[in-house]
Amino acid sequence: MILSTVYAVTRRLLSLPAVLLRRDVTRDAELLVLRHENAVLRRQVPRVRYEPADRLWFAALSHLIPRRRWPQVFPMTPSTLLVWHRKLVAKKWDYSQRRRSGRPPTAAAVKALVLRVAAENPGWGHRRIHGELTRLGHKMAASTVWNILNQAGIDPAPRRTGPTWRQFLAAQAEHIIAVDFLHVDTINLKRIYALVMLEHGSRRAHLLGVTANPTGPWTTQAARNFLMDTGTNIAGIKFLIRDRGGQYTDAFDAVFTDAGLRVLKSPPQAPKANAHCERFIGTLHRELLDRTLILNERHLHRILSRYLEHYNGHRPHRALSQLCPSQDEAGPPHAIDLAEHRVHRVAVLGGLINEYRIAS
Repeated sequence: MILSTVYAVTRRLLSLPAVLLRRDVTRDAELLVLRHENAVLRRQVPRVRYEPADRLWFAALSHLIPRRRWPQVFPMTPSTLLVWHRKLVAKKWDYSQRRRSGRPPTAAAVKALVLRVAAENPGWGHRRIHGELTRLGHKMAASTVWNILNQAGIDPAPRRTGPTWRQFLAAQAEHIIAVDFLHVDTINLKRIYALVMLEHGSRRAHLLGVTANPTGPWTTQAARNFLMDTGTNIAGIKFLIRDRGGQYTDAFDAVFTDAGLRVLKSPPQAPKANAHCERFIGTLHRELLDRTLILNERHLHRILSRYLEHYNGHRPHRALSQLCPSQDEAGPPHAIDLAEHRVHRVAVLGGLINEYRIAS
């Protein structure tokens, strides 16, 4: 009842000026409706997002309305209109999108290839790598290769880094042999020594001798016996690695020097400098010496000789792609169907080690 009365009074008050002044109030009424609708929408929507065309329309109409009435008319503040205007001006004078495109980006596959070639060839500079890519049929500027290396933190100079120890030893392995002593305590606690040699390239091992008193003359004579052995081939060997033990005298070095080898002495107390031989001695202990009791020098010589036959002719080596030294020299065996062949077990050293062979 009250709302209907208020509505009737409001309607009469609004229609009274039209009757008295005889004006066309249709347009004003529409404006009032739109303003009220705008106020309702502002209460319901906390933030309205305007498109660029909406911003342009509001900015254009702002010149037709006095600035003091902007808060009552526009749904945004005057500072917002000014920000829009500054953005329009900045966009007008922005030529970044109108510039011609520069050099196209380098493909990811090309970058990966450049970094791979640089890692695999430390001595190659950016121009050498650029030449290799050109030879492969990919045309690019040498400066592009330089930028790829520089962004990856790699020095584009020809000498970035030297080869790693693994690369150096792998390249020199076929020219290196190493010697070292191992000791064993017999069953009656007498210590005896064995002089062993390992070829780095082929991983073939040799026993030079066994003694309880490894003096300088004995070591020299063991070296002479090794070189005089008709079954020993040291062609292509250039370096001999040994430690600084007192058993290695000048006469010992002279034996190998006369054979054309250069003797390299490892630093004091640095077993890693002769790592291959040290690892071989560790294998001897783990697979043989730690699992049996030694009686005397003759016994040690016999079991070491038999184990080295197994080591050179049957035991697989990871450095040789799981082949033994004999197989690596003769070539890998042919694949067979194990379902059609029998495999025999051969006991070595009284069953301490087993070897497996295909039945003929």
